[in-house]
Amino acid sequence: MTIGKLATAGGVGVETVRYYQRRGLLAEPDRAGRVRRYDGDHLSRLRFIRSAQTAGFTLEEIRELLALDAAKDRERALDLANERIAALDRKLAALQAARAALARLASACANTSSEPCPIITAFEPQTCASVRPDQDQDRGQNVD
Repeated sequence: MTIGKLATAGGVGVETVRYYQRRGLLAEPDRAGRVRRYDGDHLSRLRFIRSAQTAGFTLEEIRELLALDAAKDRERALDLANERIAALDRKLAALQAARAALARLASACANTSSEPCPIITAFEPQTCASVRPDQDQDRGQNVD
């Protein structure tokens, strides 16, 4: 298949394929006449790269995973996967905490009509109440 067909089948643009080639993640096949022909192995690798990115692996980590696969180093690959799982768990916990906080704000907004909506006020920048407007904030001295 041509690079355009490879890109389409892999769900990326042609420039993404070329970028992966420049980074050494995807081999560039020899030319068959004026056109390079890609095969199923190229597509499998491209799909692996995209899936690994979706899982949160960096391109450098993906490069390492590909090298580990070639060397059959399952222990290091497992370590990388467990590190990524732990990072995803931390991100999930942070997202769940943010969701819970937003749900509380939404509930408070729905239950009050005379005060400002807490959703809006929660996202306003916080000001430092300890600094008076007539003081220089850098030195704590009067600017009069």
